[in-house]
Amino acid sequence: MMAIYGPLKLILDVAFFIMLVHIIMSWLISFQVLNLGQQVVAQIWYGLNRLLEPIYTPIRRILPDTRPLDLAPLAVFIIIISLRDYILPSILF
Repeated sequence: MMAIYGPLKLILDVAFFIMLVHIIMSWLISFQVLNLGQQVVAQIWYGLNRLLEPIYTPIRRILPDTRPLDLAPLAVFIIIISLRDYILPSILF
């Protein structure tokens, strides 16, 4: 079981931290601490968007439209945490 649990937990941990960086970076861009005019910041931002947009799009179709506030990252964040901490350990152990 550890052969299955280890890689799945690693994938969920990596996804958790990538989403955490994306969420914090979106706040910093919104409050104009980071500027998308800087090439490195823009490349990181667009790379994270391209990586996470396929995950967010199906969730956005399900959730109601709250135009100024995007709830898809929060929903995916909760799903990843619940999978990583509660569902996988109870299934595999």
